[in-house]
Amino acid sequence: MASTSGAGSGVAAGRIRSHTSALYSDSQSLILEIRKSVTMMKDIAVHLERDERTQMVKDLEDGVVQLLAASDECMHLSEAIQSIGDTLEPGPEPTNFKKKFDEEIAKSKARSSSHTQNQSLLRKFREAVWHVHHEGQPMPGDEQEDIVMTSTQCNLLNVTCPLSGKPVIELVEPVRSMDCKHIYDKKAIMQYMKKSKSTRGQCPVAGCPKILKAQRVLCDPFLLIEIDEVRSMNKQNARPDGIEDFTALDEDEDEDN
Repeated sequence: MASTSGAGSGVAAGRIRSHTSALYSDSQSLILEIRKSVTMMKDIAVHLERDERTQMVKDLEDGVVQLLAASDECMHLSEAIQSIGDTLEPGPEPTNFKKKFDEEIAKSKARSSSHTQNQSLLRKFREAVWHVHHEGQPMPGDEQEDIVMTSTQCNLLNVTCPLSGKPVIELVEPVRSMDCKHIYDKKAIMQYMKKSKSTRGQCPVAGCPKILKAQRVLCDPFLLIEIDEVRSMNKQNARPDGIEDFTALDEDEDEDN
């Protein structure tokens, strides 16, 4: 009888994991679409600002704020769903799912960096609009140092893979731990965990105490977008240097003439 009960619990746990995995995937896709929408709204706002359609720009900004708030809530919910799927073991007593959801959502909010990421996205929206008519000028109330810091920050926790040593922006198959948020080369991290003779191993980043799980080291929907953003940012930062070099060459030619 005990064996039958144990088998039944195993089947139930398997079904819960399957359903929570599907829900997590759907919610991550939704968050990705929200982020794409915010980027598109930023581009539209820039065009509207050029036409001096101020009220429409303000309406778009309000919409961005609402979308980012929805993205934040969706992120906490998806992490709670995944955590329940990974840890729940059905027992003889009915499970209080509402209580578990509330607990996991609270944990997600406590460790989340999504608020900081969303503030960065909102800041990029406002900067893009501001620079339409004020290129090179800091936004009102900001010091120049703050502008530089905000413009150059990114959401990538590490810039090189701790195993291969390759820059994250050059990785062919980047993956990220859902627990510590460190980024690795997929082939390197999988070999690293395999050598530990299990699907678990401590994060190879120095000082990180997190234990990795193979199913939680993946290319999440945001990772490729964030890497592309860093690549674009690097190109923008390199552009002024190129302009200065050409100017210097022109001045030299004038002197020769």
